Amino acid sequence: MEYGVRNSVRTEAISSSEVVIKRLLRFARNNEYDKKMKRGGCVYIMTNKNNTTLYAGVTSDLKIRVHQHKNNLFPQSFTANYNLHKLVYYEGFHRIEEAIAREKQIKAGSRKKKETLINTINPDWKDLYNEVLDW
Repeated sequence: MEYGVRNSVRTEAISSSEVVIKRLLRFARNNEYDKKMKRGGCVYIMTNKNNTTLYAGVTSDLKIRVHQHKNNLFPQSFTANYNLHKLVYYEGFHRIEEAIAREKQIKAGSRKKKETLINTINPDWKDLYNEVLDW
């Protein structure tokens, strides 16, 4: 019985998250954001509430991707396992290939280099997700 309860709760959570994603996608179709990101991409860094773990990623749709991280839509992922729900850095590119190259560069760097990069645009390590939603 307990398994069924957890399963139904999880199903409801996923369903509401899917609704949010569909709304964001619909909004993006008619938005300047969609035009900017059509062929481009973003590199981003997520962290947890204590800023102890960092994750660098790349995406063609930052709004949707960060929403997925924040809501653990991929429960076996690194960001879900370490509760990395705070967007602390992002950088946009006109071409996805440029974003991928930048992600590789960031991932190859030390933690200290990542911290310096974050501190240049976000010295308080605030969650930048609301800023991205305003695009």
